[in-house]
Amino acid sequence: MTMANGEVHWVLPLVLWRRWAGHNRWSKVRNVKGARDGARSRLFQRLATMLRAAAREGGPDPALNSQLANVVEQCRAKNMPKASIEAAIQGAPPPTSASRLLYQARAPGGVALLLWVLTSNPRRSQHHVGLILSRYGGTLSDGARHGFEEKGVVRVGHRDAMGRAVGLEGALEVALEAGAQDVCEEEEEEEEEEPGLKFLCSPSSLAAVRTHVEASGLLVLSASVEFTPLIRVGLPPEAQLRARGLLRALRACPDVLRVFHNVQWEPSVRADQ
Repeated sequence: MTMANGEVHWVLPLVLWRRWAGHNRWSKVRNVKGARDGARSRLFQRLATMLRAAAREGGPDPALNSQLANVVEQCRAKNMPKASIEAAIQGAPPPTSASRLLYQARAPGGVALLLWVLTSNPRRSQHHVGLILSRYGGTLSDGARHGFEEKGVVRVGHRDAMGRAVGLEGALEVALEAGAQDVCEEEEEEEEEEPGLKFLCSPSSLAAVRTHVEASGLLVLSASVEFTPLIRVGLPPEAQLRARGLLRALRACPDVLRVFHNVQWEPSVRADQ
């Protein structure tokens, strides 16, 4: 404590100041790291579910199960540990009478959703999905399918097999040669650590486009037929955060394999908020 001009001033010892300042920096690092670790954990959980579903449908051997082989590729591209991949495949239940169903749903703000669900109990799965939707103001609703079209999607990283950067201009040249309809930047999703590029094509030409893209030296992360929205809807920041929360909850549902939506994300609204 010091006194000057009749005023009392408290002087924080330097050692405590440094200690508190370091604690503040660590708190910020811990918060950021915690959010990233949480997103990574959710991603691995979803990939493990997809591995088990693919193995249950077509068997545990990727060489004889193309769907499983594609999911394994996605897992490796996301740096999922090999032991976790093998454990998920080995933990898949034996083939059952499970059905693959497409649920249609809507949420506030004009959000349309399509969900691939694999279940042996459709009534239970519909009930669980319905509860999640209602929690965020959404509902199961026929008609959402009309806002989407099926496309072949080949995803590649921003670096090729040699580690060189891949730009959109170079990818456009590859797309023209491969017969793809378009190529664009991958939208930033909560579970995507490094969004790359995606080539869009007709479902019937997916295999040919993938082969050509690989031959050009690009690193293919996945290739599958997906539902892409005809029109995307923009949402105010608060509504975007609720939409992210809804998608996170749906992807955490054990029976949900994939979720497709028509939301246009704004870069200013971070996924970890």
